Amino acid sequence: MAGISREHLNRIESGKVSLTLEMKEKLLVALEKFNPDEPLFLLFDYVRIRFPTMDIKHIIKDVLRLNIQYMLHEDWAYFSYTEQYYIGDVFVYTSDDEEKGVLLELKGKGCRQMESYLLAQERSWYDFLMDCLVEGGIMKRLDLAINDRTGILNIPELIEKCKNDECISVFRHFRFYASGEISHQRERNHKEMGTTMYIGSMKSEVYFCIYEKNYEQYIKAGVPLEEAPVKNRFEIRLKNERAYYAVRDLLTYYDAERTAFSIINRYVRFVDKEENKPVSEWKLNEKWAWFIGEGRPPLKLTTKPEPYTLGKTLRWISRQVDPTLLMLEEIAKKTGVNYLKEIRQYTKLTEKHEQIIRQQTTTIEEIVLSDEERNKEDVGVF
Repeated sequence: MAGISREHLNRIESGKVSLTLEMKEKLLVALEKFNPDEPLFLLFDYVRIRFPTMDIKHIIKDVLRLNIQYMLHEDWAYFSYTEQYYIGDVFVYTSDDEEKGVLLELKGKGCRQMESYLLAQERSWYDFLMDCLVEGGIMKRLDLAINDRTGILNIPELIEKCKNDECISVFRHFRFYASGEISHQRERNHKEMGTTMYIGSMKSEVYFCIYEKNYEQYIKAGVPLEEAPVKNRFEIRLKNERAYYAVRDLLTYYDAERTAFSIINRYVRFVDKEENKPVSEWKLNEKWAWFIGEGRPPLKLTTKPEPYTLGKTLRWISRQVDPTLLMLEEIAKKTGVNYLKEIRQYTKLTEKHEQIIRQQTTTIEEIVLSDEERNKEDVGVF
């Protein structure tokens, strides 16, 4: 797994060969591949489903099984819809256009939040997707993410293989880039912000996105690279018909690994070039073979339920607002002029703020609907 011979390893262990930092990293990564906590895990990262109905209350009540009283309502929405109901990162859109119907959108955090509701409802993703299909739901997009905790997928190496014609794929489109030089103060010791690789056209109904997740978390949340729980991510992005067939496969076999890797193996593989041999005889790259299942334990669909929090708002306050508040407090200490107190006298909470307070002070069990509550004619709208 470390790419060295047993003899070389013996010489390192006996002290006959010095252990370099680079070799130490290779050995630690190799050990992590046998981590009982699973070096790879698979989860849903994006779900978008359209329902052929104008009854948004019905979708919220009987499909999501959420209490609409705790959801915020706004007279605008994305994807040309005109209204939206949402709680945290769970969004449901509607409009006056019957052809558009009702649209459910769950991004990454929305999926994690939905998992917390599913857990309280004693439902799985499979149960939820089945309920959506029974309701006539039309799959618009589905992203499956394979998270790599240990760096099994070395993305710069995969990019070099693409450039060296060692990526065998039915796709003709490949894009890879580094984000460029980093400008933030905390990032000045890093020349680049990680690498992203796209296999396939983003306009097609199926393509792959592979990127260094630890750098993403470093930029977004300031998580040190060495502390990031996930190093790399392989995303399978499916749209329309491809998304539908993936869901059908999931509900047929209840085996997310089978669904995910059957898609990957259908479209791409990485090999090691062998001179004087035809491409068809080039051997599968050892790391890639391990990634797709050779010699590793099977993967299961993982859930990472997370309740809705004000994390994004709190980070914004920390970076943009709190320094100004601290400045006003210092002015008050030194001059006795309390601008903040004067401002607070005239500050009023909007209906939206009041609803967010309700959301943040309500348990998940209160937000999700019981069978008895769903059987009532109307749960009302706040």
